[in-house]
Amino acid sequence: MSISNNLITIQKNIPEHVTLVAVSKTKPVTDILEAYNAGQRVFGENKIQEMAAKYDDLPKDISWHMIGHLQSNKVKYMAHFVNLIHGVDSFTTLIEINKQAKKHNRVIHCLLQLKIAQEDSKFGLSKEEVKNILNSYDYKNMENIKVVGLMGMASFVDDENQIKKEFKILTSFYEETKIHQPQFNIISMGMSGDYELAIAEGSTMVRVGSAIFGNRNYAV
Repeated sequence: MSISNNLITIQKNIPEHVTLVAVSKTKPVTDILEAYNAGQRVFGENKIQEMAAKYDDLPKDISWHMIGHLQSNKVKYMAHFVNLIHGVDSFTTLIEINKQAKKHNRVIHCLLQLKIAQEDSKFGLSKEEVKNILNSYDYKNMENIKVVGLMGMASFVDDENQIKKEFKILTSFYEETKIHQPQFNIISMGMSGDYELAIAEGSTMVRVGSAIFGNRNYAV
């Protein structure tokens, strides 16, 4: 199936309140334009400099999301245009985002990444670390960032019960945290292999790549 047909199929499976992030990492501008021409406007990348190059070449009404692990020293390359940063997993990174956003007179929206997977390879903050950040004096005085929710990645396993359990951890903690963070409006969880399960467990934003664009060629 074509990219546009894949998009139509997925959009039919996603409720209106859920945002679809088309994960375009490693994909050429021509593929992104095909999705764009089919009506997609939200795209996710995991490498800042690749995303910045695509930003320069593509229509400016695209909403760019940084979904990969973030290196603080590269925030400056996207601070002038990025719409949402998904995987913030340290206070140091928040400080840098705030600093770079201030240079461009912008407020950058961010999600804190909660570690829900049992795999050691997954990044993320503990619940206690999230609470400490949100309650800290320094965070409350940052004028150029806005933490609008949480993001999480489930374990890469076939056990749906385990994945569901991990998604429930994120949703439950989100609801608990939102009581004191009224600006929260995003739970970002779910990818090509598990987005339907994630939506059933409360996700409001899914990151779908291969199901739209096909398999990736990482050798390129």
